[in-house]
Parts: sequence; structure tokens; C-alpha cells
Amino acid sequence: MLKPGVVNRRLVGEVIERLEKKGFKLVGLKMMQVSNELACSHYAEHKEKPFFGELVDYVTSGPVVAMVWQADDCVALMRKMCGATKPSEAMPGTIRGDYCSHTSHNIIHASDSDESAAREIALWFNENELIDWDDCCGEKWY
Repeated sequence: MLKPGVVNRRLVGEVIERLEKKGFKLVGLKMMQVSNELACSHYAEHKEKPFFGELVDYVTSGPVVAMVWQADDCVALMRKMCGATKPSEAMPGTIRGDYCSHTSHNIIHASDSDESAAREIALWFNENELIDWDDCCGEKWY
């Protein structure tokens, strides 16, 4: 998910381009205004943490771009592309390293496991909103 800061800064295309150039296959995409209920469900594991309210407030403060990507070893590779959550630890060349300066306004969310990805995809997308397509050659090139 690209958070409100990416949309506000007009960086959506740049981030998507980086993921496509890496070889990820986009199978779901939509821009949406996140409800408080969806944000609370998405971040449920953080409910008792002191930053939970700020996290929910930020992700509901403006539109987000929800996405589903496919690739071999997708979760691990996506998390490497995103970089560390704390901007001071995110390496240049990663999405957070290049575009994020405040942890509380982290610009991208990436699932931390295949199980989390399955849960989060079900929260954000209906089955009919995902398209598992083949390229024109019918081969995986990534």
C-alpha cells in the first residue's frame, strides 16, 4: 500500500515504476480513502502499541493506493525494495531510503509474511479485483 504521503507528493508512478522494473507483476491496484474500521483491522497487531492511533490517523488522512504484487519470493524481495521502517536505517536506493524522512509518515506498507499478505489482501481486495495475467509471450520473465 502506498500511503497518503506518496499520493500527496505525486510519487505513485515513480514507486510503481521501480517495482515493475524490478520484475514484480501487478495483479491488483486501486486508489481509495481508507475507513477507520479498515485501518484498525489492517493494523490490528499494533492495537496495544502507543503509536497505533497515529498510524490509523495517518493512513486515513488521505487517499492510499492499495496494490497486490506477485514475484518469486515476493514478500522478502518487496521488503528489501521498501527498506527499513525507520528512515534513519533505510538504505539509499530503497523506496523508504529515497523518499521517507519520518517513521510516523512512512510512505509504503509491505506485508511481513505470506500469512500477513493473505490476510491483508483479503481486507483490501475482493477476489474479482485481482487479475492473475500472463504476459504476451506466456512466460515468466521476472
